[in-house]
Amino acid sequence: MTQPIPATGPLAGLKVLDMSRVLAGPSATQILGDLGADVVKVERPGQGDDTRTWGPPFLKDDAGQDTGESAYYLSANRNKRSLTLDFTTPAGKALALQLVSHADVLVENYKTGTLARYGLSYEDLRDAYPRLIYCSITGFGHTGPYAARAGYDYLVQGMGGFMSLTGEPEGQPLKAGVAVADLMTGTYAAIAILAALRHRDLTGRGQAIDLSLFDTQVAWLSHPGQYYLTSGQLAPRVGNAHPTIVPYQTFATSDGWIILAIGNDEQFARFCHLTGNAAWAGDPRFATNQARVRHRDVLVPLVATVMQAQTSQFWIDALETLGVPCGPINTIDKVFGDPQVAARDMRVTLPHPQAGGTGPAGGGLPGTVELIGSPMKFSDTPVNYRQAPPTLGQHTDAVLRDWLRLDEEEIGRLRHAGAL
Repeated sequence: MTQPIPATGPLAGLKVLDMSRVLAGPSATQILGDLGADVVKVERPGQGDDTRTWGPPFLKDDAGQDTGESAYYLSANRNKRSLTLDFTTPAGKALALQLVSHADVLVENYKTGTLARYGLSYEDLRDAYPRLIYCSITGFGHTGPYAARAGYDYLVQGMGGFMSLTGEPEGQPLKAGVAVADLMTGTYAAIAILAALRHRDLTGRGQAIDLSLFDTQVAWLSHPGQYYLTSGQLAPRVGNAHPTIVPYQTFATSDGWIILAIGNDEQFARFCHLTGNAAWAGDPRFATNQARVRHRDVLVPLVATVMQAQTSQFWIDALETLGVPCGPINTIDKVFGDPQVAARDMRVTLPHPQAGGTGPAGGGLPGTVELIGSPMKFSDTPVNYRQAPPTLGQHTDAVLRDWLRLDEEEIGRLRHAGAL
């Protein structure tokens, strides 16, 4: 039997009870797991996290057949252990409370009021477990007129203003190609949990964290949101351009597209000299960024004509040499083939009990799955990859032994009672 890889990250020794599913909560707890926490993923017996079946594509076994572990699920559940538990049964609720008594952090993303029906809300637990940090993630938070609503990433991207900023000026509003509201909420959740842990270190007291997708989406409207608060006007939808920097957008080349991201007047002057249009840098219409923004309708077509005269690689090589920001628009296969991705360990391989090692997910290595790496790089306590996303209930017995010191007979009784 393979020995478990010990946690070496800065959160080693921390116990996290993860009662979340889908993406916002699991992405937060994956961050905590990457940092060394012992994350126990609590899942419904027989079904588990909804995203396990959100496919295709699915991880393949030795015979090339789908295992039922979807790419969606694999993306957010590394460095966790799976325990199946039905807390709607009396025995399951009692077991859940035992687990809570050993947890430093509980993360859940049920609709407002759901866990209160089973005596598992923060209000139910705070007096008995005063050191517990209880992070609740919902669509709209536990207060306000929308508190009872279910929240979904797509809806929140629309309601929170993001889609009004995304897409071509004359086209329809567009969502992002990634579930950004979910993922940003997960990131804020991890930050909030770390802050609450710091507070507990100082005071000995845990607390509740109330995070919502909607609040998060509003928070990271960032400068377009501030554009409105400052001017009273709506930031324009400008597609791949930028509302306040020019030229800062995609341009067609002779064989594709690149991004040109000129951020200051000096960079613009170097670009002009390279293209044989040095006069542009001295033209009052273009000499400063403010002037270029006002005259974008004149300048952008001129730049577009110049860019079409050479290949993408020509421009990337020439502009990078001059320190003018530019870059390719990579498809995902090119991203994961990029030498910078390899150098930064952003593509990692882990053992998986069901994987056949065929196709991109296994990288050709039997019994492994390839995953996206963590962007956090530490000098002294690096992220370590200990556990592939677990199969349903893979660690139920091990967790009950580790956390609660239960023996096989006691675990058997819990199964018989329908708790597991």
